[in-house]
Amino acid sequence: DPEKFLESELELHDSLRELHSLATVPEQYPVLVDLGCVPSLLGLLSHANTDIAVAAVDLLEEMTDVDTLDESSDGAEALVENLLVNQLLSLLASNLARLDETVREESEGVHNTLAIIEHILEFRPDTCKQVATAGFLPWIVRKLKVKVAYDSNKLYASEILSILLQDCSENRELFGEIGAMDSLLQQLAYYKRHDPAVAEEVELMENLFDCLCCLLAETENRKKFLAGEGLQLMNLMLREKKKSRGGALKVLSHALGGPGGGLLCRKFVEILGLRTIFPLFMKTPSRGRRAGVSAEEHEEHVINILASLFRNIKAGNDENVRNGGGSGGIKERLLCKFVENDHEKVDRLVELHCEYLARLVKTDKVLREEALKWEGTEEEVEEEMYIKRLEGGLFPLQQLDYMMLDICRNGADSIRHRVEQGLKLRGEKLSTVNEVVKRWGQSMEGEEADIQELLSLSEA
Repeated sequence: DPEKFLESELELHDSLRELHSLATVPEQYPVLVDLGCVPSLLGLLSHANTDIAVAAVDLLEEMTDVDTLDESSDGAEALVENLLVNQLLSLLASNLARLDETVREESEGVHNTLAIIEHILEFRPDTCKQVATAGFLPWIVRKLKVKVAYDSNKLYASEILSILLQDCSENRELFGEIGAMDSLLQQLAYYKRHDPAVAEEVELMENLFDCLCCLLAETENRKKFLAGEGLQLMNLMLREKKKSRGGALKVLSHALGGPGGGLLCRKFVEILGLRTIFPLFMKTPSRGRRAGVSAEEHEEHVINILASLFRNIKAGNDENVRNGGGSGGIKERLLCKFVENDHEKVDRLVELHCEYLARLVKTDKVLREEALKWEGTEEEVEEEMYIKRLEGGLFPLQQLDYMMLDICRNGADSIRHRVEQGLKLRGEKLSTVNEVVKRWGQSMEGEEADIQELLSLSEA
């Protein structure tokens, strides 16, 4: 008869509430550990009565709050280490699987469980892989499915997933291995034609895009992204002009870049992605159509996408391109775009070069003054200055100038004259472009072939 346990369970529940006072004295946590209380407390996570399990979760959430842990480093270390040794993570994951979120108290239990995970990850970042393999990654994937209606726990789950994937390649690989890429793409596909209903759901959508960007750092995940028609989805999102547009642009910037982006770049051209990206290159959309992305971010993502196409797709031998006719191969289709409409894209390239060059000149002026106050060795100061120059306009300028030299060398003969003419009208020279690309090659760390390509291009 369950009723005969009712009184004792009510007493247990009340006792757990009274233990919340422990969170006010974290310096006493080592005493709690020495008395062997932690295994007893964690045992309640498996209690048959979910009310008791949820009450235990509530207590653990308060005890592991980072602000509380910060009050006593010794107490915090003792408690967290003992919790982990006694299988906190797997017990929380098992309890999570049985909670019914349609019940308010149990939904709060889910939220508090995710809060505990966040606290542990913040206090002990080295547990990132441990959290994922304890069973949380599959649960989060299920929680983020399209059919699950939006709620605050879904948003929280997306935040935890972002933390788990950000700095842990093992977790990114595991995500792909459990077949979760398709689930993530399906969830994002919902936002192709539907804008998030509330501001918090916008945050959920952005978290999912960030997670996808993290996942694309792994080669196998890029293959799964390609197989799952992720490129087609991002391309369609750009055309639909919904709030998902900015995230799609960011994903494409990650997907097409780097040495692993070659296959994706060729596929992007094959699915007519050039028809989508070049209008965005010619004119940055108004604020209302950028969906929360700043004009600068939008512009730099587009530049990065186009530069990746140029770097990852090599020119063929189609002489038609040199004469401004015929589409030829994949690279030739890209090059021919710069002859269309009286070389309008060449003019835009020159315009952007001058804008970012002017921005870099201003950045350099500010940095020269700031550098006088910096501390460190000469080498450290130079490295810091280079990073700030990249952030202050140098990186997009390098990308733009690389493209400019590429179209001058491999595109139609008319392009070089148009570039030189456009630069002259703005008081600039092609030699400046050459110098930017040359210095990029000299400072680059990476594949020797990539470095030699830049240096060769700058000398053409």
